[in-house]
Formats: sequence, structure tokens, C-alpha cells
Amino acid sequence: MSVFNLIRCFHSPALIFRGSSGMNFSTAAEAAFDITPFKTHKLDSAPAQQVTITRDEAMQYLREMLLVRRMETTASNMYKEKQIRGFCHLYSGQEAVAVGMKAAMNEGDSVITAYRCHGWSLLCGITLKQVFAELAGKVEIPLGTGISFAYKYRDEKKVSFCLYGDGASNQGQLYESLNMAKLWRLPCVFVCENNGYGMGTSVERSSASTEYYTRGDYVPGLWVNAMDVLAVRQATKWVGEYCREGNGPVVLEMATYRYFGHSMSDPGTSYRTREEIQKVRKLRDPITGFREKMLSANLATEEELKNLEKEVRKEVEKALEEALKDVEPPLDLLYTDVYKDTPDLVLRGTSADVVTVLPKTLTSDVLKI
Repeated sequence: MSVFNLIRCFHSPALIFRGSSGMNFSTAAEAAFDITPFKTHKLDSAPAQQVTITRDEAMQYLREMLLVRRMETTASNMYKEKQIRGFCHLYSGQEAVAVGMKAAMNEGDSVITAYRCHGWSLLCGITLKQVFAELAGKVEIPLGTGISFAYKYRDEKKVSFCLYGDGASNQGQLYESLNMAKLWRLPCVFVCENNGYGMGTSVERSSASTEYYTRGDYVPGLWVNAMDVLAVRQATKWVGEYCREGNGPVVLEMATYRYFGHSMSDPGTSYRTREEIQKVRKLRDPITGFREKMLSANLATEEELKNLEKEVRKEVEKALEEALKDVEPPLDLLYTDVYKDTPDLVLRGTSADVVTVLPKTLTSDVLKI
């Protein structure tokens, strides 16, 4: 059965979603879908392949994915206009990973992201304006294992989700962390966001084994179609409970795809074709696919989704406008909050006979973003 096939739905008249500007629509209150089968490694069971979602949940997930996509498109334009002067790693194409995982995490769980983390920042409470302001310069894995050790030491039913890319999967620190987590049965989920390419190199050229969910060897693993937000949510919820029950760590391979290059300096077309990118956009895009599911299950109407897209566009445009109006931080904030309660920094040798004492602010409250 196709993943787009509707299994069942329950109708409720005049449901109102807050993003619909108060308009009423006759829609289904709930729907169930088949999802792509999971692949397992050293697991006796796996998450269910049928998931149920409510209309409100569906609207929330779509809205969040649209926000992340629009935010990243805007960040790309900011970089081209030289409003972003540093590195910029975009998340476009991978939205279902962050949205699906965040939806399944418990309050108190932690997430350690990789550097491609704009979407995660937004979902974890940073506002759009703050993301844009930070990018414009206005006013890792062992860490995740250590956090999970703290959870176990304190006997807390929390889980640490530690994200890394397919390129980082070959680093030694990952295997050191896997060994520690397995040895001490830590509640840690190692999440490999496999988007197919590292820094200009396909996974086939850099990894002897591209089945990243099996790379933990003695650590159980699960492969997920991460272009489907419902599959991501289902898998995350399942492994979270697995870890909370004291079974130790799990490796999650999120099979996804990035539309932009590794960073803005990488056009992303020297090691893959434009046709490949367009094919993924057409056939596997996480937003388009989820949108089609919602329409087929009568969870929303075409008009309602178009209104939602317009509202997201306006929200992002407004946040960008406000962020660019902020002043740039003064130079005397360069050393602010680098360390807690440190004395004034003294630079020796800045001139022949003068010792320069740099001014130091003790709080970042002066940064109003």
C-alpha cells in the first residue's frame, strides 16, 4: 500500500485552526497512514508502520516545516546580499527530521545538534528575529554522551539525542562515545542525519559501509525514511521509550537530503547533478509529500493551506525586517560572557611600553534582540 493511502479518518465539522484567520472548514479530525518500513539492527521489535495524526498536529507540523524552509531560503538570500558574513549551513530538505523529532521528545530531554541547526534553534524556542539577528551579527557528540550519563547518574527518565552527519560518522570520537554509552547502558540516541553527502563527497566515496544504523555494531540501530515527518516522529518516540526503559543507547539513521551545498561556499553541483536535486524535490520533498497526505485525508483544504503558506511568508518577512533594524554590537562586547566572572583581560605587548586593559561588560543584557 502506498504511503499516501489513507487508512481511516474521522470527520468533525467546523474545526478551526488558529492559522486559518478564523475561517471554518469541514475537515477530518484525525487520520491514519502507512509509513515506510523501518530497517532494524539487533532489535527484537520495531516501531509500528501505521501512525495516527490529528488535524491540529498535522497543521502544526506543516507550519513548522514551512517556517524552517522559508527561514532558510531567506538566510540564503541574506548571505548573497552580504548581510551574513560568516559561515552559513542551510537545513532545506531536512525539515522533517527536526520537526518530527521535536514532536516526539519529552520535556526535559536534551538535543545536541550538529552545525546545520537553524531549524532546531527555531523549534527549541529561539524566535525568527533572533535567528536572523544572530546570523547577521546583530546586537557536539561526546557532549551528548556526557549528558546521558548525568541522566542515568541522577536516575532521571530523560534521553539525550545527539545529532551528527554522515561525514562525522567516520570520526573516532563517535566510536568512543558509542562504547561508553553501551558499556554504561546510557539513555542516549545517536542520530545520524544522512543527507547523502559530506563536504563535497558522496557517502559511497567516503564510507566503507553506508548502512549507518548498523555502524554501532553492538549498539542497536534503526533506519528511518526521514523525508516523512510521521516516520521520524514514530521512530523518535519508540527509541525514546526504549532508552527510558534502561535498554541503553540506540543509533538512528535519518535518511534525508539537503538541497543546498554543504555551506554557502559550496554550489553543491560539482559532485551531484542538478537533475538529481530536482528529482528529489519533485518526488521526495518532505513538505510537498506531507501536504499531499493532508489533502488526501481531508485534514485540510487547498485554500486553507495556501492561507497558511501566506501567513508563514509574512511572518518571516516581518522578522527579517525587524532583525536588520537592530544595531550591531560594539567591540567592547567581544569578550562578554566568554567565561563566568572572569577578571578584565589584559593584553601585553600591544605596544612598546603600554599595557592595554580592555573594557569588559559583565552581562549580555545590553544585547536586546
